[in-house]
Amino acid sequence: MFYFTYHDTPLGTVLLTATDTALTGLYFKTQFNGLNTSAPQFRRQNDLSVFSKTKKWLDRYFARQNPDPDIIPLNPQGNTFRQRVWHLLRDIPYGELTTYGALAQKITEQTGCPMSAQAIGGAVGHNPISIIIPCHRVVSSNNNLTGYAGGIDIKISLLKTEGVDVSALSLPHRHKKNNF
Repeated sequence: MFYFTYHDTPLGTVLLTATDTALTGLYFKTQFNGLNTSAPQFRRQNDLSVFSKTKKWLDRYFARQNPDPDIIPLNPQGNTFRQRVWHLLRDIPYGELTTYGALAQKITEQTGCPMSAQAIGGAVGHNPISIIIPCHRVVSSNNNLTGYAGGIDIKISLLKTEGVDVSALSLPHRHKKNNF
C-alpha cells in the first residue's frame, strides 16, 4: 500500500507518496500527471509520520535553513543503477553543484565499469524524490542547466533558494526565457 498527501510550497503544491514508514516520492505539479493516485494501491493519508517530517523539512528548506535530509526515511523505487546514482545525489552539499560527468566518474571509480554522463542523466531524470534527493544540483559540464522534471524555472528557484549564483549558468537552447 502506498499513501499520498499534498503540501503547499512557495513553488506550488507538491505531491508526497510513501509507504507506512518511508517517503517514496516528492513530485511537483508538472510531474503529477504520471501518477495515478486513484489506483487501488494508493490511499490518501495526511497524518503519516513520514509526511509530517517531510512537510516540516520542506518548510525549513524553503525558509533557507538547510535541513538535514537524513531525518526523513527514503525508499525511492528504482533499479540498482538508479539507486546508486540517487545515493550520489544525496552527497551533493546544499548550495553546491556538480556535473553529470563528475557523477559518471564516481560511478566508474566505484564499479570499475566505464559510465557515460548520458547514462547518469537518465537516472537523474527518473529521481522520484525531488529536492530531498537533490537532482536540481546537477548541471552539464558547460554549465548548462539542462532539463529538470519539475521544469527549468523550478530548478532555478531551488538553486536560488540554496544561495547558488545562477548568473554563470546557461539555459537549454529550447528554453530561452532568461529570468535569472
